[in-house]
Amino acid sequence: MDINRIKQVSETEWMAHPHGTMRVPGVIFADEVLIREMDDKVYEQMVNVATLPGIVKASYVMPDGHWGYGFPIGGVAAFDPNEGGIISGGGVGFDISCGVRCLLSQQTRDDVEKVKEALAHQLSRSIPAGMGRGGRLTFSLSELDEMLMGGAKWAIAQGYGEQADLMRIEEHGCMNGAQPYEVSDKAKKRQQDEMGTLGSGNHYLEVQEVTEIYQDKIADAFGLSLGQIVICIHCGSRGLGHQIGTEFLRDMALKAEEYKIKLPDRELACAPINSPLGQRYLGAMRAGINCALANRQIITHLLREVWDLTFPEKSSLNLLYDVSHNTCKVEDYLVDGKLKELYIHRKGATRAFGPGHPSLPPLLQKTGQPVFIGGSMGTVSYVLAGMKGAEARSFNSSCHGAGRALSRHQALRQWQGKQLIKDLEDQGILIRSPSYRGVAEEAPLAYKDVTAVVNVSEKAGLSTKIAKLVPLICIKG
Repeated sequence: MDINRIKQVSETEWMAHPHGTMRVPGVIFADEVLIREMDDKVYEQMVNVATLPGIVKASYVMPDGHWGYGFPIGGVAAFDPNEGGIISGGGVGFDISCGVRCLLSQQTRDDVEKVKEALAHQLSRSIPAGMGRGGRLTFSLSELDEMLMGGAKWAIAQGYGEQADLMRIEEHGCMNGAQPYEVSDKAKKRQQDEMGTLGSGNHYLEVQEVTEIYQDKIADAFGLSLGQIVICIHCGSRGLGHQIGTEFLRDMALKAEEYKIKLPDRELACAPINSPLGQRYLGAMRAGINCALANRQIITHLLREVWDLTFPEKSSLNLLYDVSHNTCKVEDYLVDGKLKELYIHRKGATRAFGPGHPSLPPLLQKTGQPVFIGGSMGTVSYVLAGMKGAEARSFNSSCHGAGRALSRHQALRQWQGKQLIKDLEDQGILIRSPSYRGVAEEAPLAYKDVTAVVNVSEKAGLSTKIAKLVPLICIKG
């Protein structure tokens, strides 16, 4: 990125002052190395978002920011419905409610190493991954409607999990306001056999070792300890979410002129929050959130089945937390001294409530919300916690991963999946994937330095480091 187009505010914050049709500034959280590595398209998309009706305070980009559809990946924007604020399908993303959940085991690295090959094999058999790949579970359209209303609560009622899980899932496992009747039959049919599956791209299930603890008290409250094995699941709403995004973005683009919305980019297609189309999208998008929450819950159940067979004496896997990073949520914030109900778009950005936030369960009130920042196969991941004051800095938002440094096409030109799998196995990391191409596209060096991204998030006051995780097994889409 050409840094002459923006002003450095601090070591970790850069600003584009309003110009042209911008209604608010653009703010990027990054150090100089990360911001120079960002594509100029990130700047353009940040500026475009700042022109949208009803936007509040700023158009934000997280440290892992890179080019996306309409909004940059890592984009955060809040809209006031009382000021003509809009809702944008591109500001949520196609993989609605893609997110991460982390489970805590009683095992250590030595325990896993003894059964590593067998465990990797069984996980890859039990939890399908790959583009369009279905699983062993199939649901009728009426069952899917119930799932779209109930989310993880529905999944647990069907026997896929434990009631205690719900206290460790955002929205307590069920997003209110879902309207399954706003989701097309085509979207539902795409999902009929995809519940309990990871999908493709950067989605994964990873068995990891805790190798560093940065804050003992919070780590202890989270249930994390040095040498412990944890499992992180990263996936979303699969074909259903993608179909919702595709259909509503088309409708929003067609309605833009009627709503008198001037789009700087067709990919920013949107509708006023209080319009019939805006309300329809909200209902469908919330159903998509419930789909993702149910999907990760079912995958958790399948994972626990494998863990029970592999470690029968100490098989319990307790949920630390589950949080999404492709959503639009209604949240209250002080703006110019007034408490306002705002619609917060987080596209490739994680909600990160700080200590004392009323939406957090009692056990997390003192610590702040867990935040999970994933690497890419072979690279480390991090557990962070939301920080006090982030509500004023970023609407309680943080980064969600390392962020791509190279496109998938660029990665394919540089790496071969089969060789990458061998190289990572030589490092002690087992990769199981149905696609060599998919592995090459997700090569570790195709992503930014996740540690640099996390360090900026902490310095900027968005989220604070709690633990570092190193991969041992990765089931990859």
